[in-house]
Amino acid sequence: MSVRVRFAPSPTGHLHIGGARTALFNWLFARGHGGKFILRIEDTDRQRSTKESIVDIIRALEWLGLKWDEGPYPQMERLDIYRGYAQRLLKEGKAYQCFCTPEELVERRKLATSRSEAPGYDRRCRNSTKAERREYISQGRKPAVRFSLPEGSILFADLVKGEIRFENSLLDDFVILKSDDIPTYNFSVVIDDALMGITHVIRGEDHLSNTPRQILLYRVLGFKVPQFAHLPMILGQDGAPLSKRHGAVTITQYRQLGYLPQALVNYSALLGWGTPDSQQVFSREELIDRFSLSRVGKTSAIFDIKKLNWINSYYIKESDPKEVLNLVIDCLKQRGLVPENVSPQKREWVAKVVKVVGDRMKYILQIVDYAGFLFQEDVIIDQNASKKFLTKGVAAFLCSVRDNLAKLEPFKADPIEESIRGDVEKFGIRPKEAMQAIRVALTGQTISPGLFDVIELLGRKKTLRRLDAALKRL
Repeated sequence: MSVRVRFAPSPTGHLHIGGARTALFNWLFARGHGGKFILRIEDTDRQRSTKESIVDIIRALEWLGLKWDEGPYPQMERLDIYRGYAQRLLKEGKAYQCFCTPEELVERRKLATSRSEAPGYDRRCRNSTKAERREYISQGRKPAVRFSLPEGSILFADLVKGEIRFENSLLDDFVILKSDDIPTYNFSVVIDDALMGITHVIRGEDHLSNTPRQILLYRVLGFKVPQFAHLPMILGQDGAPLSKRHGAVTITQYRQLGYLPQALVNYSALLGWGTPDSQQVFSREELIDRFSLSRVGKTSAIFDIKKLNWINSYYIKESDPKEVLNLVIDCLKQRGLVPENVSPQKREWVAKVVKVVGDRMKYILQIVDYAGFLFQEDVIIDQNASKKFLTKGVAAFLCSVRDNLAKLEPFKADPIEESIRGDVEKFGIRPKEAMQAIRVALTGQTISPGLFDVIELLGRKKTLRRLDAALKRL
């Protein structure tokens, strides 16, 4: 059997980390079995689906390196196919027209709830007469199509969850074609998966409740039922479903922050899957070789930003310095900290900044956190840091530092360090207090890369201007 899997996102927003994990597991399964990875766009939600979301999803998958073999196939271009199968089920008596209005359905659900009854559809249109249907049509009602649910139960073996049984009595006669002739999710996905030859449906466990309905449709339509694998949910560390309150959640956001695609792929693979030896860092080839559904856990995966940052910092260190520099410059351009056309001299200077920041960066945009003051004309000084370190007791010391740096040659880190340490000894100030006073005056904060490297990167003119401003404050 040739393996065929699919990723079928709904384009109602950006691709998030959960969707990316689902796409990755499908991609790895296909590549590991020499199969095909198909991309389908489930865009039948006309009110919420957008072209912008489709573009974002495609760009995100391309950036992650999850290239598909077929597609993308938009469902809105396949409406005639779904309508044809709905008509077939109507003719075979396996589906029926439902003329109930949304308002009537809401009222009946409320009534059922008040009686402590199941709020599912009461099947009143299932046995309607031709005369009743003609009357509904004369009233201008447009029917939906409902599936005639058979009695019995559904038993299937999930490749992650194990054996699962659903009683048909817990379901209702669900809609397969809405009154506007647009198919519902459960109907269109079954037809598409069958016609596209999907052998394994690998998706999030939030779709588990859809599975019995879909299996019933596969059987009544005479399609072969694929194997199912439902992946565990991804939760935040507080145990709640992953959301915006846990930080960045979309692939676009991670890309803008300066996470590397290989790091996100590596980390996403570990969300619910692992190896017996608990390996943490994988090349793409290793993931393809070692991935298996048998190692996917049954319990929810916990998203740990610290672990993602650790993996991303590893890949930053292992990357070509030129590639890292390009990413840094792109981030700086987005925030207007460097011009669109960076000169060779400026590029060389930024490379020195990256080297000075060193291993501090967990993601590329952190270059702004650690060294943003280097790209600004004037520094914004933290008030608490100013009160603590820029006191009148260091005024004479800072004045001497300023005067000595004004005539220092060459203006390099080693001579700068020698000059400043000479002033520290001369004025008898504790080294920590002295260095922090200079650091706050030049960077506005109490934490920065190596102070003497910072001074060299700032250059003489900007260093003297900031020291003068600090002295004026005093």
